[in-house]
Amino acid sequence: MDFMTQVVASFGLLLDPTILFYVVAGFLIGTVFSAIPGLTATLALALLLPLTYSLDVTTALMACASIYMAGMCGGSITATTINIPGAPSSMMTALDSYPMQQRGEGPLALGHASFASMIGGVFGAVLLVLLAPLIADLSLLVQTTGKCALILFALIVIVIAQRGNVRRAAIAACLGLMLATVGLDAMVPVARFSFGIGDLAAGIDLMPVIIGTFAISELLTQLAENDKARRIREQLKGVAKIRRRDFIPSRSAIRRIGAVCYLKSSIIGYLVGTLPGAGGSMGGFLAYVEAVRTSREPYSFGKGNPQGIAAAESANNAVCGGALVPMLTFGIPGDPITAIVLGVLVINGIQPGPQLMESQAGLIAPMLAALIFSALILIPLTMYLLGPYFIRIVRIRRDVLFGTIAMLAVVGCYVATYSTFQMMMALVMGVLAFYLRKHGYPVVTLLLGFILGPGLEEYLRRALTLSNGDLTVFVAQPDSLFFIVLTGIFVYFLAIRKPVQLRGHESAT
Repeated sequence: MDFMTQVVASFGLLLDPTILFYVVAGFLIGTVFSAIPGLTATLALALLLPLTYSLDVTTALMACASIYMAGMCGGSITATTINIPGAPSSMMTALDSYPMQQRGEGPLALGHASFASMIGGVFGAVLLVLLAPLIADLSLLVQTTGKCALILFALIVIVIAQRGNVRRAAIAACLGLMLATVGLDAMVPVARFSFGIGDLAAGIDLMPVIIGTFAISELLTQLAENDKARRIREQLKGVAKIRRRDFIPSRSAIRRIGAVCYLKSSIIGYLVGTLPGAGGSMGGFLAYVEAVRTSREPYSFGKGNPQGIAAAESANNAVCGGALVPMLTFGIPGDPITAIVLGVLVINGIQPGPQLMESQAGLIAPMLAALIFSALILIPLTMYLLGPYFIRIVRIRRDVLFGTIAMLAVVGCYVATYSTFQMMMALVMGVLAFYLRKHGYPVVTLLLGFILGPGLEEYLRRALTLSNGDLTVFVAQPDSLFFIVLTGIFVYFLAIRKPVQLRGHESAT
């Protein structure tokens, strides 16, 4: 209860005009970036990461939390207006929100999305506050071999979560692991893979990898799809002017959706969020499928049923709270945004782990308070006040928008590292990530492989050192054996059984 009390007390920090400004500004920036097709809140956080150096840790983490929550709900704007999700987490939302837009009910669809995002976001954050300390206590039972097996489990789940693209995801993850080995050895002071370059002996910094992977590669991808951006602007010319009161769904409409739908979808999203690599898109998909399965009118989904919007948006915003659980208690990011938040923690000298809730609860509690504040207050308030303007974000000229982003990315990388070499590494990583994306390789697994690589190597070598090179130590210890068995279960159900069932169905038809 002490930690919960600290979270409640942290709401008082929002009375500070400076902190409130950064939280609100972060939410608005995250909403704008997630509403523009092709841009994401991950990109916004990657670009703003250098600014955290000029802020105190508490303010920086609270701003990151508001950007995170905004990134999950902002994608529903263009998913509704032009049937192009601004973020991957809003893919399922578009199935029912765009048909409502075609019927002239676009503002109402956005209202349902905003209300469901508020419910899911608050529910996920509250569960995080209630359960994170318990999970942290349980994590104390995980020793060196267990931590190694856990990181391996996370990497495998991240790879197999890329349905239909497992081979390329595995290659990208291995590439990230390889990049993580560049620099000084983790156990002995010997430079590895520096090729005689002095700057490489210090290793590749996290900042250029994040900015290059998400910012630079996204700019190159958008430039390669300039015709698509032009078609989007043409579509927006027909978007009708809307009134602010049109965003408020009626009580009868909310009752028809039902509290069970909101609650069940939020639970699904939270549980999916605790799985590393799953993300809001998977949470929204599972909640949507469950809503269709239990509905009395399953045929109405995909034709403008508000229940589909409520299920998808409740789930993907509840993912925010779930994804922070493995990041805070184990140092394993649940999705790309929490990977960047992990970078903010590490940069400021905060090491996530089992004792984080006790030793540095004063820094974590304000971040969770900002997460709840963003979901409960900022989501409905900003949609009501600025909804008509958000719909027109995609009309911004691409040359002006992406030119500004390119300048911020390069300059921000230099400010963060004060190294022209690391700035050039950001460009190299951007070009590499662009070609990987062009050929269907998910760069998310590359980034997570780069972040998790040092921990995997450290715990693996430490475990083998303690056991004199005996690999059976991983099955002899109960913690590591548990994660090995869990890995086998996930591989069987997600990568073996389901593909076999699909092939059987195809042959039968």
